[in-house]
Amino acid sequence: MAETLAGKLVVAISSRALFDFEEENEVFEQSDDRAYRALQLQRLDIPAKPGVAFSLVRKLLAFNDEPCQKNPVQPVEVVILSRNDPVSGMRVFRSAQHYGLPIQRGAFTRGQPPWRYLRPLNANLFLSAHLTDVRSALEASVPAAQVYPHSAKATDAHPHEVRIAFDGDAVLFSDEAERVYQDHGLDAFQAHERDKAGQPLSDGPFKPLLAALHRLQREGTPAMRIRTALVTARSAPAHERAIRTLMDWNVEVDEAMFLGGLAKGDFLREFEPDFFFDDQAGHCESAAAAGPAGQVLFGVRNGA
Repeated sequence: MAETLAGKLVVAISSRALFDFEEENEVFEQSDDRAYRALQLQRLDIPAKPGVAFSLVRKLLAFNDEPCQKNPVQPVEVVILSRNDPVSGMRVFRSAQHYGLPIQRGAFTRGQPPWRYLRPLNANLFLSAHLTDVRSALEASVPAAQVYPHSAKATDAHPHEVRIAFDGDAVLFSDEAERVYQDHGLDAFQAHERDKAGQPLSDGPFKPLLAALHRLQREGTPAMRIRTALVTARSAPAHERAIRTLMDWNVEVDEAMFLGGLAKGDFLREFEPDFFFDDQAGHCESAAAAGPAGQVLFGVRNGA
């Protein structure tokens, strides 16, 4: 019988999101893929430094260390999905092995769009530095974010917790309310959300990921847990619809921050996430100074 990834949390990640290949990427940008390939081959035995999503991947893979009785199958799969060529891919796998990351699967497409392999992988998340790949993945209904490679690294303060923070509108939820705000302003937005407080918001692109994380938490191991946070520019009275939507989904978050337009970076610095997802570049830039961040290129603010 063929192997299957069914029922697993599947994270597809580009090599540049997992490892710090910014110096090598500059060679690619200034020259061509052959120069890039030659440099990666020259550095084949030099492990790449951890990249922006390294902490997230390492902690998620730790759920496989002690499969629980409810689910004896290893619950997390990480797959490299990269525009690198296969030769450069050797360094990616060697670097993963160096850090003890049990990553066995990968697809290397030498410049061609790798996102098309997300469907057969049944991916729950795709992280990449490549804008068009992220947009295409979102259009294919796969939760995806463009990573900020120069984000501050995640802290080591919580080795047994995967900490993930999400924006609300256009990330966990649809951009319905954001469109009201864009078209009619803050007062109309507040009134709209107050009037519809009992009506759940439609699903956003990252709702399936939050649900998958919730399942992993319920089925997980005593050695690892997941802590989630909703970090949103909403404030009272618009907070209620967000909370009621999560209740309707039967999905819980551990923390909710209704910031009313305050910069998110300072709050995320205290939460110490392994990753933060937001649809707005300004919020991602603020967050990236505090920890790993990625932009969800979805909704009215992103022309989608």
